[in-house]
Amino acid sequence: MIEKKQSWSESILVYKDIRMLRILLLGAISGFPWVLIASSLSLWLKEEGLSRSTIGWAGLIFGVYAFNYLWAPIIDRIQIPFLTKKLGHRRGWIVLMQIIILISLLVWSMLNPTQNLALLIGVGLIIAIASATQDITVDALRIEQISANEGKSMAAGAAMAVVGWWTGYKLGGVIALFTAEFFENMGVEDYWQTTFLILGVVVILMNIALMFVHEPLENNRQTKQKETDKMIQNKLGSSNPVTAFIAYITGTIGGPIISFFKKNGFSIAIGILGFVFLFKIGEAFLGRMSIVFYKEVGFSKGEIAIYSKTLGWITTVVFTLIGGIFAMRAGTVKTMFVAGGFMAATNLLFAALAWTGKSEWLFAIAVIADDISAAFATVAFVAFISLLVDRTYTATQYALLASIGTAGRTTLASSSGALVDWLNGDWGTFFIITTVMVIPSLVCLWFIRNKIKIGAN
Repeated sequence: MIEKKQSWSESILVYKDIRMLRILLLGAISGFPWVLIASSLSLWLKEEGLSRSTIGWAGLIFGVYAFNYLWAPIIDRIQIPFLTKKLGHRRGWIVLMQIIILISLLVWSMLNPTQNLALLIGVGLIIAIASATQDITVDALRIEQISANEGKSMAAGAAMAVVGWWTGYKLGGVIALFTAEFFENMGVEDYWQTTFLILGVVVILMNIALMFVHEPLENNRQTKQKETDKMIQNKLGSSNPVTAFIAYITGTIGGPIISFFKKNGFSIAIGILGFVFLFKIGEAFLGRMSIVFYKEVGFSKGEIAIYSKTLGWITTVVFTLIGGIFAMRAGTVKTMFVAGGFMAATNLLFAALAWTGKSEWLFAIAVIADDISAAFATVAFVAFISLLVDRTYTATQYALLASIGTAGRTTLASSSGALVDWLNGDWGTFFIITTVMVIPSLVCLWFIRNKIKIGAN
């Protein structure tokens, strides 16, 4: 459905909806685990003397985000004993995953990276799986907060989800970095292990915040899914446990895929999937190695916390909200073109920082520019795939599209550390390469820009 443009003031008023605050909380819950397995784990391994390549390959644990669609149908249907009855289907799954993350942090607090690297990465993988599973439910609950015909609210909700995600990630990073530096300065030998205990408290607080997110009353989603299963089973010509299982698999996994290709047509659907896969690869290469780069240039954990986390969070919040308004007025596709071009340009600032050496003002400019482009890119991306989903398959179809996007960022970017090593630590050239990586996705988007069946392009 194509909607008429509205004034800036009318667009801003969309954010006053109480549902936006709930979506903000959901975003924070989704973003926080990335603090644990991204910046905190990377810096922990760096300070324990492990190589850049090891740190980069450890990032393969992010690969599970690319495959969470495989178990999305199970999460969409299976109820958690006690938790589902007390909290609701979506919130019950989120709380279960949060408990798993909390237990994993307790295990981390007792490990030494140099002596138990395999076990440490294994626990990180468990955190990643729990986080990826949690995201399935968080995204579904976020989308279900808003009706399918509320296009503007969906764009605003996407912006608030991004703000929430970055709030959980950035402020969580501030807590992690300052806490680790505090314990280190206090002379605590295992300061990172102690920090993870503090981060466990944050997990508990997020579970409390989750109770303020209302889960919509049971809708007809499950009824429609069962009707689809029954229809498939009837076409199979018999009714028995085998055909029932086939109908279930076909209806929950095959249904969303068939629906997506039927709606867009094969060539456009492939173009969409190609764009989704490629869009943030350059950003991911930069992001995976950024904290290692900051450390090697000479910035302290406190300086990284101030410039990359605190300053970056403020910038991200402001420009994500602006990006949401921009997406409401100009359309998600145009917003992604703007963001993609900006992403490519801002990566050059990091190259300049690498060539000039430690410079706080250039660091601040690079971080601000990077966060602005990331804010626009992410809000447009989230709104884009949110508008593409079929409400009958909310969790599964969104997870599938999001996973394809994550696949490009996680699997390919895992070689980022090896690329820096291959370049003999030439960070400037590395950032030039990340700039070029943005171009293929924009070329792909250009060819399908006028044929995508969503709101205003």
